[in-house]
Amino acid sequence: MPGYSTRNEKVTIGGRLYLLRILSDKQQFSDPDGHGARLGISSAQWSLFGQLWPSGRLLAQAMCRFDIEGKRILELGCGIGLASLVLLQRGGDVVASDIHPLAEPFLAYNAALNALPAVHYRHMRWDRELPSLGTFDLIIASDVLYEQGHAALMADVIRRHAKPRTEVVITDPGRGNSARFSRMLGLQGFDFKSTRCRMNDTDVEPFRGQLLHYSRVAPAVVA
Repeated sequence: MPGYSTRNEKVTIGGRLYLLRILSDKQQFSDPDGHGARLGISSAQWSLFGQLWPSGRLLAQAMCRFDIEGKRILELGCGIGLASLVLLQRGGDVVASDIHPLAEPFLAYNAALNALPAVHYRHMRWDRELPSLGTFDLIIASDVLYEQGHAALMADVIRRHAKPRTEVVITDPGRGNSARFSRMLGLQGFDFKSTRCRMNDTDVEPFRGQLLHYSRVAPAVVA
């Protein structure tokens, strides 16, 4: 036994049914060798990677219709990897990343469950440089601004891994840190558009969820 329990859940994205292995509930925890603790993952946070969150579903829905042709894509904090699976199913060139030690095996298992090839995965800490990861045309994430300090961390990750001409798409359930993050990306030359989104069936307007879309056009070359 791995020390935690799982269940399978079905979700439909863009008319396609996906089968996902997720943790049974938010009470699951197993860190026998202390690996998660050394990465700064507390027992309260440990199970969060393995859930199907409304923001993750919203990001997957956005990616099923987003223009990805010719783009190298990075997902930050992928968790169980639904958005990356949707992109992979569409033929996207995607790299999924997370800090959690179980994100990679869960992502691989979920790809196999849906008869998809393995997703290219990189273990990534937002506070550490990873030059070998390279740069991307599109960077995506869901609900990654849940702590005040994450705005600065995320902005720095994007500074390191965004190409001069880049798009960033983040789904946020209205936690209140997105304004600071948007200001930081504005200083990097990104334009910004926000769309209010329903996070669940009980949401009423004005919806608390947001689809945050940032875009930066490469500077003109001066002869």
